[in-house]
Amino acid sequence: MTRKFAFLLLALALPLSGCEKIKSLPFLKKKKPVEVVQQPVPVAPPPAPAPKPAPKPPEEPPKPDPSKSAVVVLCYHRFEDRPKDSLALKPVDFELQLQSIKDNGFAVVSMSDFLAWRRGEKQIPEKSCLITIDDGYRTGYEVAWPILKKFGYPFTMFVYTNYIKGQPNAGGQSLAWRELEEMRDAGVDIQSHTVSHLDLRSKKGRAPEVYEQWVRDELVNSKRLLEQQLGISVKALAYPFGNHNAEVRRIAMEAGYEVAFSVYGQRLTYHNAPEQLGRYAIESSKPQIFESAMKMAGGGAGADAGSVVSQLAASSMITQPMEGETVTDPRPVIKANLSTLGVIDPGSLEVRLSGVGPIPVKYDPETKIFTGQPPQKLRDPSYTVLVSAKVKGRKTEVRWSFNYGAPGATAAAPAAQTEAPPVPKKQKEKRRP
Repeated sequence: MTRKFAFLLLALALPLSGCEKIKSLPFLKKKKPVEVVQQPVPVAPPPAPAPKPAPKPPEEPPKPDPSKSAVVVLCYHRFEDRPKDSLALKPVDFELQLQSIKDNGFAVVSMSDFLAWRRGEKQIPEKSCLITIDDGYRTGYEVAWPILKKFGYPFTMFVYTNYIKGQPNAGGQSLAWRELEEMRDAGVDIQSHTVSHLDLRSKKGRAPEVYEQWVRDELVNSKRLLEQQLGISVKALAYPFGNHNAEVRRIAMEAGYEVAFSVYGQRLTYHNAPEQLGRYAIESSKPQIFESAMKMAGGGAGADAGSVVSQLAASSMITQPMEGETVTDPRPVIKANLSTLGVIDPGSLEVRLSGVGPIPVKYDPETKIFTGQPPQKLRDPSYTVLVSAKVKGRKTEVRWSFNYGAPGATAAAPAAQTEAPPVPKKQKEKRRP
């Protein structure tokens, strides 16, 4: 009680200003409330989702293995109920052969697939067949094509351009451009058989530079005309009569052809030289040619012991005269090293010269070289040497060609004359392969 009264007196006694001082006394100050800041409690992040397995890259298709396949190429010409010569085949026989191709397990492929296989871009069946028809006769369009359609077989027409309707050598059996266009639109491959279908090895007295230009014109101009008229890309060539030499082969590759075909039947593999691929030229009078094709004679697989292996002399085979060489000796020494053939039966060796026949030769088993001379003087401008012998029981044949120029022969065709003369009408329907 006394303490409270004393405080009251003190308050009354002090001036107003003193009150302010009293208020400032520490024990009379109001304490500010302490602000409590609550720290957020850390929250653990949710667990990350398990990573999805990376998608597997798409499997690349297996690369083509061209070495697994082999091809036979068949060469036809005309189709007639009453064949005029061996190059014409009866339609009924043609149909039987197409059935036989199927029965023998062959798959018929197109030229475009064949070229893709050669380039390593596409796989074709291990046992394949390519069907070709030469020259450009109407029977290929009117007779053969309908039969091929029945089997669903693709095929190739090798056409020489001077024989097409409207061209210098055309005849009553020639195909017209509109018919070639129809075939093109249906998927038929159309390729080159040169301009005039003449033997490309024949120099006919032309000077070397004139001869080369003539060959180039035959190969380039036919390719160009077919491409311009039909809007296609011509990649394949068929040599007229199957004849060629080193110069012709070189020009063919320079002209832009991927492949060039002869008529020396053989089993083709991926490794065959593109400028000398063999075909079996089917003849009505020689059924054994088709039979050899079905046995793939020429490469070993499926061939019987008696079949003939027919091929050009390998580039590694040293020959005299050389392939395509021109000799002036009317009785030249003919010589070749046969070591590339393997072990031959010396008693079976036979050497023939076109236009002459068999020629006597001596064979050295140690060096594998034979030597001989024609028994008579040469007269023709070109010759082919044919050598046959048995290798491991199988008859094998190789060949090469050379030219003959009589000493002092200087006649040459005029430089401007690069095209062949027209073929007489009576010869038009009797072309050889």
